[in-house]
Amino acid sequence: MCEHYYQKDMETMPEDQIKDLQGKRLAAQFKWAYDNIEFYRNRCVEAGVGPGDVRGMQDLDKLPFMCKDDLRATYPYGLFAVPLKDVVRLHASSG
Repeated sequence: MCEHYYQKDMETMPEDQIKDLQGKRLAAQFKWAYDNIEFYRNRCVEAGVGPGDVRGMQDLDKLPFMCKDDLRATYPYGLFAVPLKDVVRLHASSG
């Protein structure tokens, strides 16, 4: 067994607790994206999925599938989570 841990409580957590934490974090992240990013919210509305529908990992298959073309069509301004006036710097990568 490893003697050195970066975050011992996280790295040694029982599997059921890991799954519970993953589910809670997924639900929180989904709600945040839904509330703050119009592109994601619109896709979810089209799919009939709202924040109350995603409560854990078992609900992952409810999320709408997105492909590169979907993201390219709105890049970069359609993916912002803050108003354009609050954007200080924009970084992009070719891949």
